[in-house]
Amino acid sequence: MPAASEPVPVPHTWRPFGVRMAGAVLGGGLLMVCALAWIGFDAETQARFSWLQRGTLAVLGLLAFAAWFALVRSRVVAEQGRLVVVNGYRRRDLAWAEVIAVHLPPGAPWATLDLADGTTVAAMGIQGSDGDRARRAVRELRALVNR
Repeated sequence: MPAASEPVPVPHTWRPFGVRMAGAVLGGGLLMVCALAWIGFDAETQARFSWLQRGTLAVLGLLAFAAWFALVRSRVVAEQGRLVVVNGYRRRDLAWAEVIAVHLPPGAPWATLDLADGTTVAAMGIQGSDGDRARRAVRELRALVNR
């Protein structure tokens, strides 16, 4: 971990920790409960489920997995010539000159980047729920933006 005065090495990647951990633990727990419930049903109860009902459960499971995967792949990557922001299934490549400021107000769900064209971009790779880890990430990213 670099000291406060040392610059962040580039390339550097910031990923949310709490969201990834909660998604993995809760998703795994939900999968386990559903599997144990299905195994706990007797053959007669299992036979009452139609293929349409089983397919619906499978589709709901795939949708939940897709949402979890979108959160897990969220990240902010500082590279030599650009900043890469991946939010869910969308990727933005920003030149360093485009990024004016980095903000993480108290209570905000994630950091935001102010761009030179007056717009903002959410940086879901830095989650406010990560507390000190998120504040440190914002300080590191600000140092890179201001150099």
